[in-house]
Amino acid sequence: MGTITTRAFLIEDYDKAFALWQEMAGIEICEGDSREEIRGYLERNPGLSRVAESEGEIVGAVLCGHDGRRGFIYHLGVATAFRGRGVGKQLLDDCVRGLHAAGIPRALLLVASENATGHEFWLRHGWEDIDALAMALEVSG
Repeated sequence: MGTITTRAFLIEDYDKAFALWQEMAGIEICEGDSREEIRGYLERNPGLSRVAESEGEIVGAVLCGHDGRRGFIYHLGVATAFRGRGVGKQLLDDCVRGLHAAGIPRALLLVASENATGHEFWLRHGWEDIDALAMALEVSG
């Protein structure tokens, strides 16, 4: 396993990132994760979403963006063979730096209740649980 680097997530990375996310326990893929919706997300939030590479292969990926007020982080996943090497932390730090540079002071993320590994990762890196009721509405018509 060679050097790990990170860079901006490009739409050309979609297939490999999507395949990685599908292998991850705790990452919930939904209809909002289509190529076209991710393309729009990347265009609205240039440079914030990131991938990690080793020897030309994507070994980690994360979606990051904001609405001008709060940041949002989705689908942080690292290939099993690369866990424990700081890849997730590196991707997270890239996102936080990007949000800070955009003037965004706080961020939110969702962790599935059954994703104990993911929950522990976020707590270990300074995130905290909040008591809130999450609600959703499909607004397309």
